[in-house]
Amino acid sequence: MTIDSPVRDAVSAGGVVWRRRPDGAVEIVLCGRSNEGLWCLPKGTPDRGESVEQAALREVREETGLEVARGEKLGIIRYWFTAGGVRFRKRVHHWLFQQTGGDMSDHDHEFDAVRWAPIAEAHRLVKYENERAIIAEAARRLEVDL
Repeated sequence: MTIDSPVRDAVSAGGVVWRRRPDGAVEIVLCGRSNEGLWCLPKGTPDRGESVEQAALREVREETGLEVARGEKLGIIRYWFTAGGVRFRKRVHHWLFQQTGGDMSDHDHEFDAVRWAPIAEAHRLVKYENERAIIAEAARRLEVDL
């Protein structure tokens, strides 16, 4: 890989699905691969002709099994990766979401586990620092401590 390698843009969208328990505690949804110890936020790539907002709703629904309503935008994660001799400039758009229906047992095959976790625990469990920053922003907006 050299500085002269081709550069392409890549976009994904998803976010933080949250709920407030009767005791006032906030929980969020994490998706995981238990054999890898990987926990992350639901997200994915837009289909052809799909906006990032539409992709976020669809990806959250597919990866969690939950029907959700999209709330305010939390932010955009930016990073670089390489694949097949190409450097990718990645942007991942995140929103707050609230469950309106659905069932976690209906999640797709991409992850073998989907669960609710207290927001502070989720903040510790996610693998990537940039997702911890998104969870921290969600906590700030929801006015809860981590």
